[in-house]
Amino acid sequence: MKNTTLQFLKKLEKNNNRDWFNENKKLYIEAHGDVINFVEILIEKISKFDEAIGKMDAKKSMFRIYRDTRFSKDKSPYKTNFGVNLGIGKGGKTAGYYLHIEPEKSFLAGGVYMPEPGNLKAIRKEISLFGDEFLKILNHKNFKKYFSKMDENDKLKKIPQGFESNDPMAEYLKLKHFTVSYPVSDEELLSETAAENFAEIFKSIKPLNDFLETPF
Repeated sequence: MKNTTLQFLKKLEKNNNRDWFNENKKLYIEAHGDVINFVEILIEKISKFDEAIGKMDAKKSMFRIYRDTRFSKDKSPYKTNFGVNLGIGKGGKTAGYYLHIEPEKSFLAGGVYMPEPGNLKAIRKEISLFGDEFLKILNHKNFKKYFSKMDENDKLKKIPQGFESNDPMAEYLKLKHFTVSYPVSDEELLSETAAENFAEIFKSIKPLNDFLETPF
């Protein structure tokens, strides 16, 4: 990925208004194209261990840079990042991978995000019934190389209804999302081997994704 892409995002953060964006539309088009080219390479590498990703369109996998400000106090018209969704289904029906590109705040993620109530309950039941299998995935050396634990930024205080309070997997059953994330420095993002390195990290998430999709 080119450094000019990060430079565009830095400039956009300082000039988050329609006039500046329209005057610098060329910079956006170049940065957007750079990300698409990178994602195409990344998709090709991920497809070697996850065939479903190989069918994805890099351009369609990218989130729009235009913000929906209708229900937000922040009326800034543009996001100051590029987000790429590779296979994470709406409502938590499918697990996948995510790439977030933002100067000094980039990260990789994977798993199931914001599952609908029925899907959430199904995943929790799977974890409760097959806890040993779930923990084996989380404790595997390839997984532990990049992730110390599941993300816990949105978690219940008590075990959800329908599960025993003394369930050995209680702490995992409290999760509302089942994701992991890995911070990426600007240097890592701009590395010539970034796509290969990121694919390797995503590969370590694949067993977790497979487990999370089992109930469906």
